[in-house]
Amino acid sequence: MAKKEQRARKIKKKLLHKYRLVVLNEDTFEERFSFKLNRLNVFVFSTIFAVFLITITTVIIAFTPLREYIPGYSSTSLKKRATDLTFKTDSLQQVINVNEQYLASIRKVLTGDVKTVEFNKDSIIEAANQDFSKIKLSASREDSLLREKVIQEDKYNPLVAGAEKRFALFAPAKGSISEGYDPKKKHFAVDIVTVKDAPVKATADGTVIFASWTAETGYVIILEHSNNLISVYKHNASLNKEQGELVKAGEVIAIVGNTGEFSTGPHLHFELWSDGYPINPTNFIDFD
Repeated sequence: MAKKEQRARKIKKKLLHKYRLVVLNEDTFEERFSFKLNRLNVFVFSTIFAVFLITITTVIIAFTPLREYIPGYSSTSLKKRATDLTFKTDSLQQVINVNEQYLASIRKVLTGDVKTVEFNKDSIIEAANQDFSKIKLSASREDSLLREKVIQEDKYNPLVAGAEKRFALFAPAKGSISEGYDPKKKHFAVDIVTVKDAPVKATADGTVIFASWTAETGYVIILEHSNNLISVYKHNASLNKEQGELVKAGEVIAIVGNTGEFSTGPHLHFELWSDGYPINPTNFIDFD
């Protein structure tokens, strides 16, 4: 116990032993100022100063824009740009998915690789919507009142008057049908035999979504119409329209020909597709 007390006294004496820190003028040795210090004071001051530096550094890193200049920390503007790019990437991915579905539908039209489905012969629109016939939808009372109010407001509105029009299709070419629509043989079209160099006309108003050459079907042009309807014209001798152009019903879009490996003579291979499914053109068009 005596040794421990002696050691404690020695340590206490060393910690409390006073020293003088003097600052002198080097030329004149004049004393400018001095400090009385001991080891305990130096230790306490050093500890407090270290804690102060750590606290200030933490505050700067956590709560001030100065953290951007510290190596290893990204800037606020960079994080904002990264967030914006993430949202744009997600939006672009959705657009890509929609375009892929659209291209897949066009690919089915070109290859004829689809499952057959029976359509109502009375109306294309009803045929396109037949998959939803089993779903029972009932409008709420508020919805019915709102619909009635909108109908009364638009009743005499000249901007909407006559908006609903009957959708009619025209024959793309006049002639006899050499081979009809036969889903069992995967012949989703009618082959129309007509005179040489006869004009091929648009069956309805629409937009050219494909106009190019294919090895199997020669010159092909595809139009997209309203009501999710697509018309296809194959084996043409030449095309008068390009992709992206708008066409009117009855406008000449191609010339009847005999191009492509699958062609057996001058004729027009004509297809109709509704919502990605082939339909029989003779149910809606009089080719005679």
